[in-house]
Amino acid sequence: MKKIATLTLVAGLGLGLAACGETRNERTLSGALIGAGTGAVIGGAATGKAGGALVGGALGAGAGAVIGSQTRGSRRCYATNRYGERYRTRCRY
Repeated sequence: MKKIATLTLVAGLGLGLAACGETRNERTLSGALIGAGTGAVIGGAATGKAGGALVGGALGAGAGAVIGSQTRGSRRCYATNRYGERYRTRCRY
């Protein structure tokens, strides 16, 4: 039961951080890193061997890179007021 709770927690954290980054390349890299870490933990916990962690890390890195590259970043649109100060505004496109 403790193993399942740990796996669920790690997977949830990995999914929550899967799309960090502004550009597509940053999201791809962060997805790969998070996927590799999550996959290694799950593979190691499931098999109890280093080989399982390596395979899980490799599969997680591949899946994380693909998922991260296909996500959309948050759009941040800015405008400038008459005093030259930038402020965040709703995107119009």
